[in-house]
Amino acid sequence: MRSMQETNRTLKNLYLLLRLSGLVCALLLMSLPVHGQDMVWPQFRGPESNPVGTHARLAERWSKTENVEWSQEIPGRGWSSPIVTRGRVYLTTVTTEGKSKPPQTGTEYSNEYVAELMKQGVPMEQVIKRVTERDIELPNEVTLHYFIYCLNLKSGKLDWKREFYTGHPPGGRHRKNSFVSESPVTDGRHVYVYVANLGLWAFDLKGKLAWTTPLEANPIYLDFGTGSSPALAGDLLVILSDNEKQQYIAAFDKQTGKQAWCTNRDLGGRGQPVQRSGWATPFVWRHARRTEIVAVGPGDVVSYDLAGKELWRMSGMAATPIPTPFAYDGLLYIDGGRGRPLFAIRPGAVGNISLGQDQTSNEYVVWSQARGGTYLPSPVAYQGAVYTLTETGILNRFDAKTGKQIYKTRIDTTATAFTTSPWAYNGKLFCLSEEGQTFVIATGEEFQLLHVNELDDMAQASPALVGDRLLIRTERRLYSIRRKT
Repeated sequence: MRSMQETNRTLKNLYLLLRLSGLVCALLLMSLPVHGQDMVWPQFRGPESNPVGTHARLAERWSKTENVEWSQEIPGRGWSSPIVTRGRVYLTTVTTEGKSKPPQTGTEYSNEYVAELMKQGVPMEQVIKRVTERDIELPNEVTLHYFIYCLNLKSGKLDWKREFYTGHPPGGRHRKNSFVSESPVTDGRHVYVYVANLGLWAFDLKGKLAWTTPLEANPIYLDFGTGSSPALAGDLLVILSDNEKQQYIAAFDKQTGKQAWCTNRDLGGRGQPVQRSGWATPFVWRHARRTEIVAVGPGDVVSYDLAGKELWRMSGMAATPIPTPFAYDGLLYIDGGRGRPLFAIRPGAVGNISLGQDQTSNEYVVWSQARGGTYLPSPVAYQGAVYTLTETGILNRFDAKTGKQIYKTRIDTTATAFTTSPWAYNGKLFCLSEEGQTFVIATGEEFQLLHVNELDDMAQASPALVGDRLLIRTERRLYSIRRKT
């Protein structure tokens, strides 16, 4: 009897040990940083919204032929970024029936055209008409086909594609923009597609439509188009819609597509002309105290809890918010936009944490750098520094803890137009220009341009970093850049 009891006790202890071991393994797997799971790039700017690679064999040199594992033509146009899960690459695009107004590098050509017409004495009504005819593509001018593509990560071969919407777009676009600049997001089971002012779609990884939710079309400032990508917060799919009618942030049940909550916003509108549209992607900030959703808008940034209730806000943002917030080494970094500050925020903020006149820090604002913000590219933090890149090719390096500016320099005389956010790995910073040139820069306290990689195709999408592969989307192709053995 005693022997049987000892045996049972031993078996019970072994069972508990095995259960504990399994639990420990599960906890270890859960605690692994997402960027350590080599083959996952689930959203715009990566799992932590800070595009930093960790694989030692990521390529530092490439061209249209050098270190190209594969390239795949993607018909149509889309400035959305590729995402990756379970060995597959997902991205969206739009094809146009008939002609489509082509993009152009730089940000000032519409303004320059306006100035030229006004100098000629053209009446303002005609100025607006002629600029619109040249640079804005209106909904009634085009019939579109919206697609999601699924490619094999290793070969680039097409697994499947689905056309998820056909017809006129919900609003116009500036020809610099695309009709699908919002990047998809995935939880590893479904891919969620968001087209602002049009709708939401959920596909399983084999391309079967799980659900779709239409959205009301709201006007965007001067028909410039949209660009804010969705984010996942647990079981919620979060979208941010700052527009000229009714700004809001909303969350949807990712299983069903049903709206969980919607919180109206009232930001901007204080300047002339009145402008309330925004293009910034919301950031889900997970820290020890709580999870919050940080949403930059015109004039202000507001953070919400997972029920859509406001936690804190801060003024100082530009009227045209585009860069995405992100966290690094315990702090939240907010790029206030062109001509505005760069901020570092500590967790736990409540209420209005705006800086007073002549203030550079307060209880929750660790530091700020006046005019440290940028227009189009979002910053990246790497090896204790925050790098910001202007749309005209000016690179800044700040100490991530103190905000001290280490250097400010023009990358190169040929580096003049940037939309893509910079990324980093293996002691290098990478800045992809709209002309398809990637300027490779040594990280460190002294600026050093190492070399330039040429793809000779327009680029505005941000890349995906998956294992030892770098996925770069240009206007016409998707490249898998990988060092050859």
